[in-house]
Amino acid sequence: MIEILYEDGEALVIDKPGGLPIERPRKGGASLEDHLSALRFGFQRSPVPVHRLDTDTSGCLLLARNPKALARFSRAFEERLVTKTYLGVVAGEVMLDEGRIELALSKISSAEKGWRMIPARKGKPSVTDWTVLRRAGGLSLVEFRPVTGRTHQIRVHAASGLGFALVGDPVYGKPDPRCKRTMLHAASLVVQRAGKTPVAAASPVPADFAAFGFGAM
Repeated sequence: MIEILYEDGEALVIDKPGGLPIERPRKGGASLEDHLSALRFGFQRSPVPVHRLDTDTSGCLLLARNPKALARFSRAFEERLVTKTYLGVVAGEVMLDEGRIELALSKISSAEKGWRMIPARKGKPSVTDWTVLRRAGGLSLVEFRPVTGRTHQIRVHAASGLGFALVGDPVYGKPDPRCKRTMLHAASLVVQRAGKTPVAAASPVPADFAAFGFGAM
């Protein structure tokens, strides 16, 4: 069962499990698509994801219940009327308590490593605000507040901006035997709606963060 964090006539916010892809992988296997019909809850259409979370990332994912809502929410993302907060376990002790990372990002690809994002002056502007919430065991629990929404933004900004990759990140860091995924969690989501109350949801710290000393807050 997928937990529902917010529900009304236009929107669902679900607590996406880490490791569950939104779209069906090319090689097959489980995905969010398997659950969409069960998330109708009496509505005629299955809900549709409005934005993306990486397969490994857990937490708040907004689904639209009809085409008009999908268009409205997509426009809100484009117009930066959405506030997102993420929690990440960073593979090092970040010395400063808070800051802002501004690194333009560009996509590259190679036969050896596949595609990935890198900092590049000619890339797309990318901005993330961050705050260290806790430090333990040589690691840091960091709150990330992305201002822009580039692919892999937080993962690259952690590795190249903070100087420490997210724990378990196989692309920008390295796998960690203590976890099965990149330790990134979409903790909260607020979407402004003209003439209506905002869509607002929060997801608790996932259980696997506790293995690193960062359990429920």
